[in-house]
Amino acid sequence: MSTPHPLAEQFEANRNHLRSVAYRILGSRTEADDAVQEAWLRLSRTESAELGNLTGWLTTVVARLCLDMLRARKVRGEEPLAPALVEHHASETSVADDLEFADSIGLALLVVLDSLSPAERVCFVLHDMFNLTFEEIAPIVNRSPAAARQLASRARRRVRGAREPEGDLRRRREIVSAFLAASREGNFQALLALLDPNVTLNADRAAVEFSAARRGEGMPLLEPQTRGADTIANLFKGRTQAAQMALIDGEPGCVFPRGEKPRGACEFVIECDRIVEIDLILDPDSLEALEIAVEE
Repeated sequence: MSTPHPLAEQFEANRNHLRSVAYRILGSRTEADDAVQEAWLRLSRTESAELGNLTGWLTTVVARLCLDMLRARKVRGEEPLAPALVEHHASETSVADDLEFADSIGLALLVVLDSLSPAERVCFVLHDMFNLTFEEIAPIVNRSPAAARQLASRARRRVRGAREPEGDLRRRREIVSAFLAASREGNFQALLALLDPNVTLNADRAAVEFSAARRGEGMPLLEPQTRGADTIANLFKGRTQAAQMALIDGEPGCVFPRGEKPRGACEFVIECDRIVEIDLILDPDSLEALEIAVEE
């Protein structure tokens, strides 16, 4: 007779919560159960000493698994769940369960959720349905808290059926375009005028390693996080020559092209006509997960 895993009882106490989280994110009971089962397998291979808040740890694991599953749907080119619910499931039981889910939250809401990007859906569900903070959500979607808040806010508008005023998006695009122009021209004062005094630059590990490898070529050494308008204006002054404007997950940003796929991207968080946060992304997996539409 096998010895029960020491965390099995605690996991079972969290199972319903985890299924609820996965179900809301994925819209499929079958896939939700798969995510929860995978979370258990990962927990069973983890030393209990490495865990702090078990519920928080499990919620994070399940949410990341769900995010990967949503992205896999997009890669496979699957249709959203709601319009063709029956065709996507093998058993009548799972179809009935998923129809019950669609009815419980409203078919209209499910259709809207299916129209969101994977990151938008995860941010919206975790924050608006399960009250996670953006500090907790940020590492799940590999974004900063401000960027996660922006994703959830955009998702919330779409769920409510409210369209963002066209002028707001156009204004953010103008700010990003002006930032890139000032960067290329080396116009320090123009950069300062566009940056919030407490602006933050977040560079992923690939960007930090790339800057260290190219330091001999004059590239500034990046830290994972840099704060302050003066410092960030100096980092960007005279650079971004090859950057192209792009919509990244529906927001104005820029990419650094290399063949058919970008080698890097910058996401911007803009508040009150000032750039408050910039995320520099060079990690290939992170880039692959972004929805990027390069402007000609």
